[in-house]
Amino acid sequence: MSLPRSFRHLPLQALCLAVGAACAPMSFAQSTTGSLFGEVPVAAGTTVRVENQSGVSRDLPVDANGHYKSPALPIGTYTVTLLRDGKVLDSRHDVAVRVGNASEVSFTAATAQATALDGVQVSANATPPIDVASVDSRTVIDAQQLAKLPLGRTAEQIAQLAPGVVPNSGGFTSDTGKSLVSFGGSSANANAYYINGFNTTDPLQALGGITLPYGAIDQEEVYTGGYSAQYGRSDGGVINAVGKRGTDTWHYGVQFLWEPQFARAKGANDYYASGVPQSAKAGNLYAYNRANRDVDSTASIYAGGPLIKDKLYVFAAAEVERRDTQTVANEEASNSFEKSRSTMPRWYTKLDWNITDSNILELTGASDKTETQGSYYDYDYVAKRRGAFVNDADRQKNGGDLWSGKFTSYITDALTLTAEYGKMHTQAYQAPANYDGSLTYVDGEVNQNPAFNGGVPIGNAQTTDGLSDPKRGNFTTNTRLDLAYAIGEHTISVGIDNLTAKAANQGSESSGPGYTWSYSQSLPNVPINSDLGVGATEDFPNGADGYFVQKNTYSQVATVRSTQRAQYVEDKWQVNDRLLLQLGLRNDQFTNYDSASQAYITQTKPQWAPRLGFSWDVMGDASFKVYGNAGRYYLGLPLNPALNSAAATTNTVQYYTYGGIAADGTPTGLTAMSGPVSGLNLYGQQPDPKVTTAKGLTAEKQDEYILGFTKTAGPAWVYGAKLMYRNLRNAIDDYCDRDAVLAKSAQLGYDASTSNSCFLINSGRANTFTLVDASGNYVEVPMSNAELGFPKLKRQYYSLETLLEHPFNGRWYAKFDYVFSRSYGNTEGQLRSDVSQANASTSYDWDGASIMQFANGPQNNDHTHQIKLYGYYQIDPQWLVSANLAVISGSPRHCLGFYGADGTDPLSYGSLYHFCNGEPSRPGKQGHLPWTRQLDIGATYSPAFADHKLSFSANIFNLLNEQRPLQLSPYSELSPQLINPLYRTATIRQQPRYARLSVSYDF
Repeated sequence: MSLPRSFRHLPLQALCLAVGAACAPMSFAQSTTGSLFGEVPVAAGTTVRVENQSGVSRDLPVDANGHYKSPALPIGTYTVTLLRDGKVLDSRHDVAVRVGNASEVSFTAATAQATALDGVQVSANATPPIDVASVDSRTVIDAQQLAKLPLGRTAEQIAQLAPGVVPNSGGFTSDTGKSLVSFGGSSANANAYYINGFNTTDPLQALGGITLPYGAIDQEEVYTGGYSAQYGRSDGGVINAVGKRGTDTWHYGVQFLWEPQFARAKGANDYYASGVPQSAKAGNLYAYNRANRDVDSTASIYAGGPLIKDKLYVFAAAEVERRDTQTVANEEASNSFEKSRSTMPRWYTKLDWNITDSNILELTGASDKTETQGSYYDYDYVAKRRGAFVNDADRQKNGGDLWSGKFTSYITDALTLTAEYGKMHTQAYQAPANYDGSLTYVDGEVNQNPAFNGGVPIGNAQTTDGLSDPKRGNFTTNTRLDLAYAIGEHTISVGIDNLTAKAANQGSESSGPGYTWSYSQSLPNVPINSDLGVGATEDFPNGADGYFVQKNTYSQVATVRSTQRAQYVEDKWQVNDRLLLQLGLRNDQFTNYDSASQAYITQTKPQWAPRLGFSWDVMGDASFKVYGNAGRYYLGLPLNPALNSAAATTNTVQYYTYGGIAADGTPTGLTAMSGPVSGLNLYGQQPDPKVTTAKGLTAEKQDEYILGFTKTAGPAWVYGAKLMYRNLRNAIDDYCDRDAVLAKSAQLGYDASTSNSCFLINSGRANTFTLVDASGNYVEVPMSNAELGFPKLKRQYYSLETLLEHPFNGRWYAKFDYVFSRSYGNTEGQLRSDVSQANASTSYDWDGASIMQFANGPQNNDHTHQIKLYGYYQIDPQWLVSANLAVISGSPRHCLGFYGADGTDPLSYGSLYHFCNGEPSRPGKQGHLPWTRQLDIGATYSPAFADHKLSFSANIFNLLNEQRPLQLSPYSELSPQLINPLYRTATIRQQPRYARLSVSYDF
């Protein structure tokens, strides 16, 4: 990739201004470039040449003070050469340019010393890395570190190396099965994902995004705060993957990885912690995890090189992962035992075309998919033995493909235009195998009346409770246009950042005859749900012991879409040699459309998001940096709320007592205790878009403040500290107490009604609702936050981060982080991790006043202490050892029950209120989960007889085999005053110890 020749003869100040603010290196969130700068001996005819193996070659002038600075360069490895009158005086090889960072390479008359910022070591006498040009908080992990460290092969596992990034506490995963992470106390869906500048975030729930094959990652940039006005749509963090590119030399490689079952420890069993169900299958055993099996293998290949030297380059990588599992489900699950195979093909291709010296085109294609199929069997939980075949499991296909094109034009020496456009399509295919529509799905068999089943739960071979459209999937289009102009001591950047998304044929409907059965039990003299008019079982035949069954009917299939547009302006101002200011302003607009293509959320008025940052090079030699950042971040709604609040949905329950159980597990001798009822008024009606949301609904926003420093300590160490404060200022969720809104409208003299199940509101503040009166006119019903019965919205996060780093010196590298933090308030965000509820912005929270009472406390992703230590040691050219340690304090425990001392259920949600045994139970009142300790180690042997191109590696994950609980069931009651045996039972644990063996060869 060749840059414009006209740049080669710019005076230094003009050159620096063309690519940054004065001589301050530019830094961009989610960028794909970096830069070089440094100091050389002052002499006439001196220049500095930077060149890599992908066609980029630049001769840079040196100013009167001996300073030079490059424009934005593609990331990669460079050679930096000091020239005088065209003759080579000295050179530095293998200088790494990192994404969004500036690397310093300086030559002195005595030593020609070379240094590199952000952990890149150029020579043994290099000073430690400090990037004085950045005002944000980020961690960059490059391909060499990825090859050396013992890491899981996902973008999220890599991201956990960054301070403040922890596993989510709700067990949330992406569509392709990757476990998600939480940044700075935020929800697991508050993060943005990028590949080569293209936004790959899941548009439906924002749960993860498409990621690269592990071997295709050149660098992964993990933003934990403070990023530029050029980017938004995240109030958690950013995972930006930059893929590899071809060079002047053809390179090939293959790798095979294996995670054998013999090296995997047995899982820890889970036992009922609060009693035993009436029809328990094996006493107090809840989940027999010791029988679980997991064998994983991955084969990968890559190739890259020049198609036309200095003109056209290609890099391609592909991997196929296969996972064979054997899983014994918990004894309350309908499908007891499953054998499955998941195939996960991933590929990546990058073309770099230097059209001319001033025009560059980059094309990216990527795919990240998973396909799973399996079979269900009976299982004898007492004998610990698999039984007869029941049915094939649903066949599932998830993930998808993307392509993007990025065009860069250096219009003049001071004016640069960048345009990017791309599309992504993901699928969510799920089809039952051997589906028998004559069978009715049955669950809750452990709660069946033992008088009718002889103490042995009765079910059937129906393994599917819902059917979905095989064409279900998501579509995303991302368009960016950026223009940078250098003038004086300022570089002004302006641009647009637009994203459109569509969720097609989403949702499902009940299988079999269109309904399912669920068995349960209550105290016989206590009404099951007085708010819905469902009485006590003792008032009905066969109800003397409290046993009843629910008939569940569900139907929802819809296509919804959204547009998200943004404009920004940013000034990078080099005030003097030591002080850099970054002043930005972003304006976001969001519009969401319902299943009838009618806009039900219109947030097109200006939503200003200022981004202000500074970097102070205290000593003027990049040895001591003080930096800070203040910004506002808006987050648009994912598409999911349109399905729950703005689409026609049927979701009803009818209650019965029963006098017998048929051979297929369905109830017989039914006596209706109610008609079909819906606590959310979901009877299949299409909501009116004018009444779906509160008037003037504003977007979720968060304010963030950062202040920190980084300093060298001698020639080989860097240390630092950072303070961060985040305050969630606004949020959106659904409010479902229709009766309260109708009562207020009656007080205002309206004879009004609504067909809504719920309204989308701004949580924890006053809202104005729109209803329809008897004459068909729209009327407005304002309600204060007090009338809604809510506390003020609150989620505040503060942290102190400390670091100590020893950059790689040819022998060893290490980094230590400690984070003290608190995430406190009455809402987690768009998800609710304590109950693993992934319905973004339509969680149980804020549905009514009762659900938010006593909700204030440490939130679900609160981990007060986080200790991370990782590194590697090169014993000799053949042997390398590595380790990665994370010690993290536990998240808060929860005890949820029915509402109040009387155990009522005002929202028909069951055991979901912040009460425990009739007493208020705030988050954390029950204490916290235990600390987790995860120690992973690795060793690599690259024999000299193969010229170190052949490598054998072994990694052991969770060496200590500590399978501590990450989540306990919070539901304390089955029905009012009836203890739930599952309460306090472990439902999510650390993975057992396992090993990964690999062999690779690079040609």
